[in-house]
Amino acid sequence: MDELINVVDWSRWQFALTAIVHWLFVPLTIGLSLIIGIMETVYYRTRNEKWLRITKFWMTLFGINFACGVATGLILEFEFGTNWSNYSWFVGDIFGAPLAIEGIVAFFLESTFIAVMFFGWKRVSPRFHLAATWLTAIGVALSALWILVANAWMQYPAGMEFDPEQMRNVMVSFKDVVLSPVAVNKFFHTVLSGWVLGSVFVVGVSCWLLIKRNNRDFALRSIKVAGAVGLAGIVLTMWTGDGSAVEVSKYQPMKLAAMEGLYSGSEGQGLVAFGFVNTDKRPFDGQKAIHAEVSIPKGLSILARHDADAFVPGIEDLIRGYAVNESGDTVYKDVSYARRIEMGKTARQALRDYDAAMKRGDAAAMASAKQIIDDNFRYFGYGYLSAPEDAVPPVAVSFYSFRVMVMSGGYLLLFFLVVAWASWRRKVNLLQNRWFCILGLLTIPVVWICSEAGWVLAEVGRQPWTIEGLLPVNAAVSAISSGSVQTTFWLFVALFTVLLVAEVSIMVRHIRRKAETDMFYEPEK
Repeated sequence: MDELINVVDWSRWQFALTAIVHWLFVPLTIGLSLIIGIMETVYYRTRNEKWLRITKFWMTLFGINFACGVATGLILEFEFGTNWSNYSWFVGDIFGAPLAIEGIVAFFLESTFIAVMFFGWKRVSPRFHLAATWLTAIGVALSALWILVANAWMQYPAGMEFDPEQMRNVMVSFKDVVLSPVAVNKFFHTVLSGWVLGSVFVVGVSCWLLIKRNNRDFALRSIKVAGAVGLAGIVLTMWTGDGSAVEVSKYQPMKLAAMEGLYSGSEGQGLVAFGFVNTDKRPFDGQKAIHAEVSIPKGLSILARHDADAFVPGIEDLIRGYAVNESGDTVYKDVSYARRIEMGKTARQALRDYDAAMKRGDAAAMASAKQIIDDNFRYFGYGYLSAPEDAVPPVAVSFYSFRVMVMSGGYLLLFFLVVAWASWRRKVNLLQNRWFCILGLLTIPVVWICSEAGWVLAEVGRQPWTIEGLLPVNAAVSAISSGSVQTTFWLFVALFTVLLVAEVSIMVRHIRRKAETDMFYEPEK
């Protein structure tokens, strides 16, 4: 048992490490691809050589980042087979489909046209090159779509049924998988947040050029485009974030309770604006959950239900049997977590009985076992839990990551309001103010922290599940030794460190080289 726990923990750490590093590159790729497309469109319409050089500059940074994202993304997909083979077997028919489409369609689309972007300036017409740039941006978004569909299915498994003969889930509705409300909202929220991150990156680098007093016109033009994209992105990201909260309240109420540190819910539930999580708190122990709490009256009810008087269940309510139906209404049912564990164990035993009957060729016993499986399969994963409290996500991590995301998102909205107003109203004195430029530089790590916090909340908040309600992490892991996972973990730490150092140094060298020259008057090569 200790060996299994070690394998699970180290596999989770390894996957988290790879996902976090991969996510450093993905949103920047999404954001830069759109910004580059806009810049080249301006060049195509005006034939102004300044916009051509601006486009090429940011395109080079896009290419560096794209290559690193591909490298880490491949490692991430391989880990499903090496570290999570039971998961891959259990849902491979469903989870593998969007990943296969991503590789066959989206990745080939973007990898094909990215070559035209970089090497086709003098080999194809300006119109074709512009089309290639936009098709690359579309390919990047499609790549994100299929990966996010796969991830959303893990949060809200839809369009499938369990086949006891194969002992795995099979897809019955591709439409339900792709167009589930969680998948649609997650796609737009993620892509739009990529616009924000890419825009902050462009503004921050441009601010550094202004600090160095080089390429002033280049920097101001770049800020003008990025400011507009960033403002649109942050407003729409907040809108889809509101939609995400509603979806979470419907389909993952335990995640919502954990990220709010809410143990006992109520009608007109407040939203914690400030507080410290009591890490010793456990369900039903009577301790206070949040210390120094400052709440917004009825805030959580409005956020989760768009109804100031709606009831929002807490962790203890859900364990006792409160559930949220498809309409988002909280009702009491006989589905306490203790009962779910019983039903899950019943389904697991019936699956074993079905397998034994199939080997004997006993059709009647197979039919009887299948009926029991169908009646109880909804809570199949709970059968792997020892106690109801095992289904509670890490509250402190969920609570703080949510607030980091929201607070940094609020700051980014104010930041882009100022940037967009200053750049489009030609308030160049503000944009060239040294302290404002320093603020622009410091905003680069803020937006990455915001982005990573969102992913930490999404993934940690659904623990202990790899597939919500169907398969916990301790049943999804591969039958490998903890030593081998530890070894590869530290190898990945070394590899990713080298990769990050290489990417940052190449990017800085490219930016610094351009900062040392007047970009708009350097001789053509």
